[in-house]
Amino acid sequence: MSNTVTKSKPYDLEQRTYAFALEIRMFLRHTNWDPVSWPDIKQVLRSSGSIAANYIEAIEAVSETDALYRLRISKKEARETGLWLQLISDSNPIDESIHHSIEALISETNELVKIFASIIRKKSTQSPLP
Repeated sequence: MSNTVTKSKPYDLEQRTYAFALEIRMFLRHTNWDPVSWPDIKQVLRSSGSIAANYIEAIEAVSETDALYRLRISKKEARETGLWLQLISDSNPIDESIHHSIEALISETNELVKIFASIIRKKSTQSPLP
């Protein structure tokens, strides 16, 4: 498994969200999961990729309103990713190394939520230019 999340994180948020989505995929690829978790795994794959995709949409937004909307979706998807990871963790018998990896991924989702919340708060309080 790659150590993108556990090593220093990219400062650029576009790179960081991409690295996170990739890390999720590498982690899930190298583990055998109980079939009951397959729907959760599909959801975590979708939501983790959506964080990065919506951030790119926010960067390329045609208006501040659109940018804020996309940032809010990225934040929502990060929270959702954390939920799916926790469900996967709680519904599978996992060893210590897998538990540690999931906890690191959940920690990264929490950091991303905080980053997006901060950006949203800052953008929401900025007055538009005349």
